[in-house]
Amino acid sequence: MKGIFTAVLIGLVFFGLALFIFTMQHATLIGLVAFLVTLWTNEALPLGVVSILPIILFPVFGILDTNVVTPNYAKSIIFLFIGGFMLAIAIEKTGLHKYFSAKLLSFFPKTPRGIIYALAITSALLSSVLSNTTITLMLMPIALFLTENKRLKVRFLLATAYGASIGGILTPIGTPPNLILMGFLEDYALESLAFGEWMLYVLPIVGLMLLIMPWLLSLGVQKENIEDMSSAIPELTSRQKRLYGIVVLLAVVLLSNTFLKQFFGFSLNEKLVLLGFGLLMFVPKIGFLEWEDTRNMPYEIIFLFGAGFSIASAFSATGLAPEIATKLSFISHLPLFWMFVIVALFVTFSTEVTSNTALTSIAIPIFYEFAKSMPEHEGMLLLMVATVAASYAFMLPIATPPNAIVMSSRVIIIKEMASVGLKLNFIGVIILSLVAYFVWSFI
Repeated sequence: MKGIFTAVLIGLVFFGLALFIFTMQHATLIGLVAFLVTLWTNEALPLGVVSILPIILFPVFGILDTNVVTPNYAKSIIFLFIGGFMLAIAIEKTGLHKYFSAKLLSFFPKTPRGIIYALAITSALLSSVLSNTTITLMLMPIALFLTENKRLKVRFLLATAYGASIGGILTPIGTPPNLILMGFLEDYALESLAFGEWMLYVLPIVGLMLLIMPWLLSLGVQKENIEDMSSAIPELTSRQKRLYGIVVLLAVVLLSNTFLKQFFGFSLNEKLVLLGFGLLMFVPKIGFLEWEDTRNMPYEIIFLFGAGFSIASAFSATGLAPEIATKLSFISHLPLFWMFVIVALFVTFSTEVTSNTALTSIAIPIFYEFAKSMPEHEGMLLLMVATVAASYAFMLPIATPPNAIVMSSRVIIIKEMASVGLKLNFIGVIILSLVAYFVWSFI
């Protein structure tokens, strides 16, 4: 109950402060969001329960009608995620992820720096299509038992967590903020990126971060001795080979869809493609799942998407987003590069103390008000900068699930995570801003 009382108190404080500069309705919305964010952070209530609260709170406090809130929990983009997670469950059920991990680890030298790179890149690539929470949980035991050296353990664990956060931005389904942006663009009939287009945009950022982050983590430990490691790659079973083929086919379809859109002006609906492949997992003699397997699906994350979309809708519908944008109007007078820097800094450090899903839900409608006065392409780039920056939370364990998971090992101290994470936050902002300005502008 203490956590709930704390959330109520923080909500009231934000409401009271907001009354000095906003209307009653806007102040109420700010107080409610502060209340929800606090509950997400202190986990006084289950994640799924907190995520459903907007359905009750927004109508009761006169923010949005029930019939306006509830459709946010059934947006078509959510079914893209559901289809992707059905595939993820099949991969985990067949053990194919162990093959992928062993294969990727085998490409690197068995030195401290080599293993840090291996864990970071393996974590990143798997997290681009699977839940970064799942991947961190899967790789943490490997990171823990590769060595008895505590300094190395800390670096291995951080490489796993940071790799998962970095890899999540590689695909539209890799992390919730990406889906929130895609849903927002769809709501406002704005040009959206195909699966392959998204990857083309963010690949330079992911690549640079995966070069720099492991190098930074390996400083001071590259001469440490480690035990011999087995590099045996498990043989694929017939079931795993069949699923491997389906995953490759999906990749070919998504890649081909990008070319269709780029060169022929039409494309398949990727939400239907992902959902279709997900449902294929239940077809006898083709798939691998039974309905009981869906009990492992993170429905609380699906509700979290709905809450995020609801918050974004409330900020737009009540006019709070343009009101905040007006008060931050000085940003719109900055040169484009410095606009990217300020937005990335604001989002990056804000998401250290709150849910990146909730923050993205708030930030996207606000920065959209700036984007409307900019050339269309530059406006979309600004929204992408805000979205990608939400995944750059490397300092604190409450910032992202991967950070919290590796902190649960009791090997890492917060001071060490914060020290390395602060450097990575600034590195991430610089890389994101430079790529957005010098690369994205010409794609």
